[in-house]
Amino acid sequence: MKAVRIHGFDAAPVLEEVAEPEARPGRTIVRMQAATVGHIDRTVWRGSFLRHPPLPYTPGVEAAGIVVSSERYATGQRVWLRGSGLGTLFDGTWCELIDAPDEALDPLPDALPMTLGAAFFSPTTSAWVALHEVAKLQPGEQVLVTGASGAVGSLVMQLARDAGCAATPVDPKAAPPELASADLLVDTVGGNVLAAALPAVRPGGRAVLVGYTAGPALYLDIAHFLQRDVALLPLNMFRREAAGRAAAPDLLARLADGRLHLDVQSFALADAAVALDWIAQRGHRGRAVLVP
Repeated sequence: MKAVRIHGFDAAPVLEEVAEPEARPGRTIVRMQAATVGHIDRTVWRGSFLRHPPLPYTPGVEAAGIVVSSERYATGQRVWLRGSGLGTLFDGTWCELIDAPDEALDPLPDALPMTLGAAFFSPTTSAWVALHEVAKLQPGEQVLVTGASGAVGSLVMQLARDAGCAATPVDPKAAPPELASADLLVDTVGGNVLAAALPAVRPGGRAVLVGYTAGPALYLDIAHFLQRDVALLPLNMFRREAAGRAAAPDLLARLADGRLHLDVQSFALADAAVALDWIAQRGHRGRAVLVP
C-alpha cells in the first residue's frame, strides 16, 4: 500500500510503498477515505511535540474511512478515527490502510462526507470545549474571537451565537477592540494578536487560549494584569479529550443538518508537503485533508 513517510524531522514527506497491516486483536484496519493534515501533525513532523513515533513514521492523528478488518466493528462500517497514539506514538493515518486501536474509532453517520468526518473532531470539539467546559459560557455574553476565519475560530463564532451570545471577530489589521467591551475572548492566534485583544476583556472576564500561529510568546505587565483581573485559561484537548468525544455525536448531527459549517480543502496523498505548507499560511480557511 501507499503511505506518506517521514525519515527525519522537518524533512520532506515521501510517498512510498510499504507492507499492508495484518489483523491483530484490539486493532481495526480501516481503508482511508480522508486523513486530516493539522497543526499537531506539523508539530510532530518538526520534532517539536512532546512525543513522536520512531523514525521513519507515517503522520496523521485523524481520518475517516471504511472498516476492512476488525473484531469490534463490522466490515464496511463507516468510521472516524482520532487519538489513542495515532501519529504521535506510532504510525498514523496518512496511508491507504490504517492500523488503529479499536478505541480510536467511532461510527460516522451516513449523511456526512468522509472529508468532513475526518476533519470535524479537532475544530468542533475544541470550539465546544473552549466555550462550554473551559469558559463556562453564559447566554447573553459578549464574545471576541481571534482567527475567526480559521476552522476553530469560525466554529467558536457559530457555537457562541447558537448559545445566545454576541460573537465578534477580531481583525488584527484594524484598530484594537474597544477597551473592556467583552466578557470573553477566545484566542486561536496568540502572539501580538492576543496581546492587542486582551485589554478588550472586562475585569473579571476570561480569555481562553487555543492556539499560537502568530507566535507562542505573550508579554504581560504583571501589575497591569493584576488590576485588570482577567483569567487566562488554556485549552488542552489531550487532557479534555473525553469531553470532546462526549460532545462529538451532537456536533456531528449539527454538521449533518447544516446547523454548523466547516470548510475542508482536499489534497492528494502525494501532496502532503503542499498541505503542510497550506495550513501554515495565515488567512487560510478551514481544514486540510488528504484523499487517496
